[in-house]
Parts: sequence; structure tokens; C-alpha cells
Amino acid sequence: MRYLLLVCTEEIDDPAGGPDDIERWTSTHDASGARVWGDRLAEAEQSRVVRVRAGGTTVQPGTLHRDFASIAGLDILECASLDEAVAVALDHPMARHGVLEVRPFYDWDAES
Repeated sequence: MRYLLLVCTEEIDDPAGGPDDIERWTSTHDASGARVWGDRLAEAEQSRVVRVRAGGTTVQPGTLHRDFASIAGLDILECASLDEAVAVALDHPMARHGVLEVRPFYDWDAES
């Protein structure tokens, strides 16, 4: 099953580990097959919030909600269970220096 791993920052004094820590995590979980894809996101100021309502459109700079400004990146995981996905997340350096959300993708096959 696939899981979304949102990698978020928090305002903390301790820096979030160096690029070597992230590279180790990426290499380890790419090799195991648990990490399908991932990337760092651009700064929140580059975001746009897009809506279509009653025939009109709005495009606003910034993030949908101020908490979304903290999303630094994302990874797609392929794991046998939520527990396995959580174990992969616990190994991520940002688990110690930020906050991670693990969320399963919707199971379209379960609708039958």
C-alpha cells in the first residue's frame, strides 16, 4: 500500500541535521523499496491558492493555511502496513528535528 509522508518543519533551536542525514535516509529506503519517490518543496511564498466559485476564479499568493508553510517536502512510501510506514518515518532525520505526517492513499479497490 502507498503512503504519503509529509515532511514538515517546526520552529526549534536544534538544526535539522545535515544533507548527509537526509541522503542516508533516502539511500536506505530507496534500496529497500519503501521509498517510491520524494522531493523537497520550494519556499511557501512561491505557492498559489487556486479556487473556482460561482463561475469566478481567484488565485492568491501564499499557502492555503499558515500551517502548510511548514511543509518542506514529501515522500511516497510503499509499505505493507501503516506500522511499517511509521517505522520508515521514524528513521527520517526530520522526525527528530521537525514533524512528519504519514497518511495512506485512498484504497480505490476497497469500493467494490
